[in-house]
Amino acid sequence: MLQRTIAEPTEVVGIGLHKGDSVRLRIEPLDADSGIIFYRSELGRSIPLSPEAVIDTRMATVIGTPEGYISTIEHFLSALYAHGIDNLRVVLEGNEMPIMDGSAVSFCLLIQEAGIRSLERPKPFLKIKRPVEVRDGDKFARLEPSDRIEFDFTIDFPHPAIGRQRLYFDFTLANYMEEIARARTFGFARDIQYLQSQNLALGASLQNAIGLDEHKVLNPEGLRYPDEFVRHKILDAMGDMMVTGHNLLGRYTAFAGSHDLNHKLTLKLLADAQNYEIVALEQIRSPHYERCFA
Repeated sequence: MLQRTIAEPTEVVGIGLHKGDSVRLRIEPLDADSGIIFYRSELGRSIPLSPEAVIDTRMATVIGTPEGYISTIEHFLSALYAHGIDNLRVVLEGNEMPIMDGSAVSFCLLIQEAGIRSLERPKPFLKIKRPVEVRDGDKFARLEPSDRIEFDFTIDFPHPAIGRQRLYFDFTLANYMEEIARARTFGFARDIQYLQSQNLALGASLQNAIGLDEHKVLNPEGLRYPDEFVRHKILDAMGDMMVTGHNLLGRYTAFAGSHDLNHKLTLKLLADAQNYEIVALEQIRSPHYERCFA
């Protein structure tokens, strides 16, 4: 399998979740071994993607510096992960990605509209060699060796519409499009009201998130999946793992995971070279991985 970029530049305009401003997003192809590079066009500043570039994980994954950052990149990165994109220039006018409908499906369609082009270099995978785990009380996120690309996530919210949900997801692009891509982010009305009083979540609405009051889902159309909440958590986790710049070969498991735990997990993973190795698909000798991105 070869490295991937997009075939043609393409762009879309949407609303930023926190500032509520109109945001123009343009994606452009890059050569092999370029990686994923974000670019703030109005600042003339590039931000190469890496765990070291992450500066905030409280409400979203944010990369850059306080003087020039880009927020809420996880849904977009999840779509890149699913499509196996290794090299891309992501041009933004503004400091956050457009939220679109709160899921990753719009970004998937953007990538598919641009087309995918293979490059004449082997695709590198980040293969997990030994277990790595981070914890916060009973919450944890873990990576461990596996001969598949697996995500196993459990959430437990004391809310009648959520409760305890667990999903095991065996990754392929086809499965992702069917089971994960359309799962939306969610928030509680009481929290949104407070955030908006602090000039945050100004772009949040029932058109780009699942809203909940104390008892029920507020969206008139209801849920897209009965367990949409845990499916979105897997969507987020895939995006946060893509901050490494690579597709991972291994098993990700989490209980009540978060952007913060995911970030700490990638840092701990890469801190010791014995935890992983960068391999080409030919070294894996498994037809499963070829099918994953078909």
